[in-house]
Order: sequence, then C-alpha cells, then structure tokens
Amino acid sequence: MPLPTSPVIRRARLGAELRQLRRREELTLEQVCERLGWASTSKLSRIELGQSRPDLADVLDLLDVYRVAAEEREALIVIARDAATGRGWWKTLGGMGERQRAYAELEAGAATVVEYQPAVVPGLLQTPAYARLRLGVARLLHPDIDVEADVRARLVRQEVLHRAEPPHYTALLEFTACAPGGLPEGVWREQLRHLALLSSKPNVTIRVVPPGVTTGGVHPLTPFARYSFPDPADPRTVMLEALTTDVRLVSAADLGWYDTVVDRMLDAALPAAETTALLARLADDSALPSPTGPGDHPLAFRVRPEEVAAVPRPRPPQD
Repeated sequence: MPLPTSPVIRRARLGAELRQLRRREELTLEQVCERLGWASTSKLSRIELGQSRPDLADVLDLLDVYRVAAEEREALIVIARDAATGRGWWKTLGGMGERQRAYAELEAGAATVVEYQPAVVPGLLQTPAYARLRLGVARLLHPDIDVEADVRARLVRQEVLHRAEPPHYTALLEFTACAPGGLPEGVWREQLRHLALLSSKPNVTIRVVPPGVTTGGVHPLTPFARYSFPDPADPRTVMLEALTTDVRLVSAADLGWYDTVVDRMLDAALPAAETTALLARLADDSALPSPTGPGDHPLAFRVRPEEVAAVPRPRPPQD
C-alpha cells in the first residue's frame, strides 16, 4: 500500500493554511500568541513556516481563535494529524541518514517525480555495486559516511517504484551520467542494463539528453528533483542537490522556473524508446573505443547520426 503524504509536505500545507486563516482574521503573530498565552511568536512562526511538528492541541487552539467552521476545521485536523506524524512513519522507510530521509519522505508520498542528473545515475535507479562505488568516492569528502548503510537505504528508497500504486518517475539524464566515469566496466554495464530494464516499467520513464543539443537557453545549474502529490492542494516541491546540503523550494515562482526547465529538457531529450535502445546497446557492446581527442564526449561515438537527427528541437522561448 502507498504511504500517506509525507509529514514535511503536510507541515508546509498546514502552515500555509493557518497563516491564511490568521490574515483573514486580520491578526498579527503577537496578537494570536497573546490570546493563547504563548511566550513568544517564534512557536507560531515555526508552525506557519512548516518548520516544526505541530502539537494537535495547539492547532485546535488556533482554529478556535480563527473561528474556523466545522467542515473546514475537520479537514485541517486531518492535515494536522498527518503533519504531526513522527517516528512511526519513519519506521516504514528503514534507517537512513538525514539527507536521504528528506528525499525518501518526498518520494514516498509523491504522485509524480521528475529528476534531472547531469553526471551520475539517480539514487532511485542505482544498482548496489554502482551505489557502493559512488558512495566510496563521496566518502573522500565526507569521511563519516557509512557506505553500506547508505547502500541499504537506497534499496529501501527504490521500493517506492515497485509498490502497488507507485509514483510516475521520470529521469532526465545528461550523456555524462551514462558514461563509465572511471567505473569498472562490469559495474558500468550492469548499471546500464538495469536502467534499460527499469525503463520498461509503465511508471518509469528515462530520457537521455544528447551532447550538443540545446534547450533554448534554459538549463539547470544543479541536479534537482520535482515532486507533485496526490492531493493537489499539497505544495509541489523542488529539491536542489548541492555538494554539502540540499535546498527545498515550494514557492509558485520557483516552481514555475523549474517547470520551464523540465519542458525544455523533455523537448531536447531522446524519446524514451530510443533512450532504452541506446542504453541496451551500450551495455551489450563488446568493446569501449576511446574518444579520438581530449575534447570529445566519452559517449559521442556511440550515438548514431539518425538518432541525433530525430531528436525534437525545443520550442522557441515565449514572450
């Protein structure tokens, strides 16, 4: 069975609803806290920003202050209970580090996920051997990484793609993400075969962006993942992946930019069927010829001219 919408998304939704109710009543943070006898505004501010797990009793008190009618009140109580969910919810995901938990929580409650990776295979699509080697490299920068624990965590996260009601997952990969990248040939080929196999699932779409294909001047600067949720009122979210930390975006303006990026990259990428055929052919080729020069893309020699010619060109920018 699918997990309920993730607590972090419910907290963001609850906070936005409570902030709107307070403004409807034309109350300041200070006025609300004074009525409830709260020592400072920081508690209410954190609830409205979705930064803390709310106490249901506090939410009920706020609904009283805001004079919320019965039907709206019941709907908000359901959201508040989801937002207050704690350790029991996490047990369904298994033990994992803080950064992986953030992604796992979003993935577990998502209806759709679109992920862009310029250099590596996304965690949801990695084989154990590939993940182990990539995490071994990451350990050079972060010595406290428990490689085997993180590999197990990735496998737990990947179960979301195989459950009875999975999200629809789309991976947009630059060609570099499909390159050997110093990996042992056996690990690399196994990973490519795994990608080709996963792409046959009805809920998984993998698209490769060929080298040299433009996206109309719009291009992401970092890896990112965009999430939507079964309840359309829950805030769509973009997670930006950085070297040391990640950034969560929920504003309509930010999401609009990334919607444009996704549309342009989908226009530029190879169709899903051609991507699957390309991955399978790369995995099964018996030899790996070297690039002819230092500036050549490591996989450029693999792309047949007719494949590149068939790539749809991006739409012109809208005024």
